[in-house]
Amino acid sequence: MITWATFPFVRYTPALIIGIVAFLNLGQSWPELWPYAVSLAVGAVLLILWSVPRRHPAATDAAGTVALLAVALLGAALTQRATESRRADHLARFADQVEAYQAVVDDYVVVRAATYATTLRVQAVRVAGRWRRATGGVRVSLPRVAGIPQPSYGEVWLIRGHPDLSKAPLNPGEFDYRRYLEYRQVYHQQYIHLDQYRLLRIAPPNLLIAISMRAATQLDGVFRHYIKEKREYAIASALVLGIKDDVDAETKQAYTNTGTTHIMAVSGLQVGLLFAAMSWLLRVLFGRMPGFRIWSALLGLAVIWSYAFLTGLSASVLRATVMFTFVILGRATGRQDMIFNTLGAAAFALLVFNPFIVADVGFQLSFLAVLSIVYLQPRIAGWLDVEGYFYARRRPWQSRPVQWAWRGSGWFLDLVWKATALSLAAQVATFGLGLYYFHQFPLSFLLSNLGAVPISSGAVYVGLVLLLLKGIAVAATAVLPAAAGPVLDWLPRSVALVMEWMVWAFNEYIFWVSRVMSGSVIREVHVTALQTVLLFLLIGALLAWASTRRLGWLRWSAGILVLYAGTRIAEARAVAPTEEFIVYSIPRRSAVGFWQGAAAEFVTPDSVPLNETERTYRLLPGLILRRSMHPTYSVGWQNTTIPVRRLADPDSANARLFVKPGPVVLAHWRGLRIGFVSNRISSATRPVPLDVLVLRRNARLKPETVAAVFGNQTQVVFDSSCKIWYVARLDSSLRAHGFRTWDVTAKGAFRCRPPLAAR
Repeated sequence: MITWATFPFVRYTPALIIGIVAFLNLGQSWPELWPYAVSLAVGAVLLILWSVPRRHPAATDAAGTVALLAVALLGAALTQRATESRRADHLARFADQVEAYQAVVDDYVVVRAATYATTLRVQAVRVAGRWRRATGGVRVSLPRVAGIPQPSYGEVWLIRGHPDLSKAPLNPGEFDYRRYLEYRQVYHQQYIHLDQYRLLRIAPPNLLIAISMRAATQLDGVFRHYIKEKREYAIASALVLGIKDDVDAETKQAYTNTGTTHIMAVSGLQVGLLFAAMSWLLRVLFGRMPGFRIWSALLGLAVIWSYAFLTGLSASVLRATVMFTFVILGRATGRQDMIFNTLGAAAFALLVFNPFIVADVGFQLSFLAVLSIVYLQPRIAGWLDVEGYFYARRRPWQSRPVQWAWRGSGWFLDLVWKATALSLAAQVATFGLGLYYFHQFPLSFLLSNLGAVPISSGAVYVGLVLLLLKGIAVAATAVLPAAAGPVLDWLPRSVALVMEWMVWAFNEYIFWVSRVMSGSVIREVHVTALQTVLLFLLIGALLAWASTRRLGWLRWSAGILVLYAGTRIAEARAVAPTEEFIVYSIPRRSAVGFWQGAAAEFVTPDSVPLNETERTYRLLPGLILRRSMHPTYSVGWQNTTIPVRRLADPDSANARLFVKPGPVVLAHWRGLRIGFVSNRISSATRPVPLDVLVLRRNARLKPETVAAVFGNQTQVVFDSSCKIWYVARLDSSLRAHGFRTWDVTAKGAFRCRPPLAAR
């Protein structure tokens, strides 16, 4: 039986999470919660004080229940108070009245092929010629041009114009970047031209973070200087410092296919490796000294927090450092056997500091993986006694080398088995989240992690040694003659060669696994939030049965499995009768889709195929959502199965016209009449009534011509190949003549059900 009083945070942290999640999904219209939270907390404390002396189970249970409700309400209240958009001076209150604003760079700068991206924190806005204090975050992009320096943390900018509210997903099933930004208290976006902003001064919001970022940049320069190969340098910097700006797309894809992307982020792996190495060294050298447990813990805290500082105090490394801080304090106070409560306390502290971290994928994966490893890894490892098996093969009459071989084989294979158990344990807890967020599951995770984790761990150690030796060399050259510089540089250069070789081997191994097991990735899997919860409940019920062997847990497992299957069947039944014509929103492109249930056919009318990025981010989410397995792609209209014909304009033969009318492409699909115009049309064109008219590439036409040729009832759609100025000019004119219009660039994909689908 579990003594819950010994594990308070195992109860309080889930209650806090429930309160936070409830507010995020339901609490937009809730009143101010702080008075209720404080009142309920005071009532819970009084009830606990009243119930403790009485020792009555009912009173104790009632007090515990009220305490959990108070913690849940506290979570909702904390989230409400942390929501910046509720503030009276928030940027959203001024809408498009902002003429200019002053903001400071308050995040890392993401370096892309053609742009820089970062987050600004607004300090003031100018409205009607007057400056006013304001708050809010703006996600900005600006062109990456030669001669223009990269933005840096702490730069204060004056920007002309106003930012726009972040856009909702533009295509079916697309990643909700707006909600992602909102969880980071960023509600606006803007593309800033070089002549639109001016640097005023350098004033970092947090001096400690500014120094930390500068330190990370200096350390990154060490890797850039010593590791010559670009790919190896990029991975080395990502492994040790978490800087991934120079990792190319091919490498990222290989790591994604093998389930090893977590290695490229400075997180629990790197912090754990550093702490493990330091603990082992201290235990070997000073393990018998008085007070070792206390002062070694203090030294461990100093080391991991120094590492967090030197790597830029990123969110992932801070999360891992806080987690290990609680683990170290638990060991120092003799409570290492209460690891679940320790992890719960760490999560509780992080959530109180920032409630929105509950929606962070890294936070969810980190804590679930650690919890699963702590609980499952020893149990899985206990299935096989590898070392004992090989030890039992030794015989007294065998020669000493043979006995050493048996012993060495047992030791090595036991390590392999324990690493396998660790990888399996981590996957059990993260399986559902992997399907929910990434829509895939790499079956090669076991093979890739067995090789990748040891090699990458060794590379991290060597990288840390390189940075340490470089620091010693720099300090020594300050007091030694200049001639000693090349001699002192020899040692870090030698270590850098070793690290470059290790990173090369690491990369080659990942690429080898990616090639050999290229078909071992289960892709395009869609599970809803409810189905993800059901998967976790199923795993929990099966683990409870494995621990207790009670048949009741198997009945629960069967019931959850039936419920999960029911949700999948309901989704399939909902998708099966769906028929839809979609004009997609893909920057500067024309792309349409014809859907019949899970069958999809995509056509690019401009005869230029979509690239892999456009397919992956614009079309693939919708395919996953509807479980479409074999879509077809047609470039132009020649090979499509959609019935089309071309309507020629009589004026196309007029030699006196400089811009001749182009043919109108007419598609008749499931009773829906669709026209595509990419040039100009004249009123002499034979009238053809349409349901939908798609305008492409700034088609030159007048509302009167549209009415005469296609009728007044047609829906006019501007696809993404139309320029903003063109849409702004023609849209108002069409609306004035009574037409319904839709701009896919501003409003997202246009969706229309054919008449036959409604019967």
